[in-house]
Amino acid sequence: MLVASKSAYQWVRRSSPAQVVFVAGMQRSGTNMLMDRLERSYLTDVYHERDPRAFDNYRMRDRAVIRQLVERSRASTFVIKALCELEQLSELMTEFAPAKTVWIVRDYRDAVRSALISFGNFTKQVARIAADRHVDDWRARGMSDATHALVRQLWHPEMSEASAAALLWYFRNVLFFEQAFDRDPRVRLVSYERLVQEPEQECASIFGFLGVSYSKEITRGVFASSIRHKPVSGIEPAVAQLCEGLAQQFDSCHARDARP
Repeated sequence: MLVASKSAYQWVRRSSPAQVVFVAGMQRSGTNMLMDRLERSYLTDVYHERDPRAFDNYRMRDRAVIRQLVERSRASTFVIKALCELEQLSELMTEFAPAKTVWIVRDYRDAVRSALISFGNFTKQVARIAADRHVDDWRARGMSDATHALVRQLWHPEMSEASAAALLWYFRNVLFFEQAFDRDPRVRLVSYERLVQEPEQECASIFGFLGVSYSKEITRGVFASSIRHKPVSGIEPAVAQLCEGLAQQFDSCHARDARP
C-alpha cells in the first residue's frame, strides 16, 4: 500500500512504537543533522528539542509527558533528543525499554568553534560549576568526583571563553565512558566526521543498528565542509590536552567498532 506522506504512513502503522531512540551528545556536535536524517524515514516519529510538546527551554519535559507522547505515537520508532539529559540516559533507556541511544561526538576544536559562534557565557558557567557542582545547572548534573576535581584544578578567573567551552565539551562527553556506554550494546557511538565524509556508509550502519529501513535519500544534503580540525585561539594547553585524551578514547571506540 502506497501513501502520500509520512504522517499518512504513520496512520497505518502500529498503535505504539516498537522502540524509543535517544539522540545524545554535546551541543554543536551534529545532533540536529542526525535528527534530520532520522526524520526522513517513514518509520520514525522525531521530536527535536525545539518541539514544545516534548521540551521546555530545550530541556526534556517530565517523563510522564514523554510517556504519553510515546504511547500516542503510531510510528515504529520514536526518536527524541537528549542533550541536557546525558547523565540520565541509562535510566531513560531502562524506563522506556526497548530503547537505544545514538551518541554523536565531534572533534572538540570544531565543536568549540561552532559553540563560540552560537552561544556564550561559558566562562561564567564553568566558574559556577567549579565552585559548586550541585548548582542548579544541567551542565553539572551527573558530574563525578574525579571530573569535578579536574574542573576545579583547571579553572581560574582569567579562563577564556574558548577554554571554558572546551572544558564543557570534556565534562559532558566524558559521561559516555563514566556510564560505561562503550560496553553497552544499547548504545551506538557515531563520529560526526565520519558521518559527513561517508554519509551513506555511516547512515546505513546507524539505521541498521536501529533496525530501521535505510535508503540513499536519507543522506541527501549532507556535506563535509564543516570539518576544519584547526587550533582554536584561546584554548589553554592543559585543557586542550584533556580534550585530546578523551578524543583518543573515542577514536579507540570507533576503531574497535569498525573491526569485522
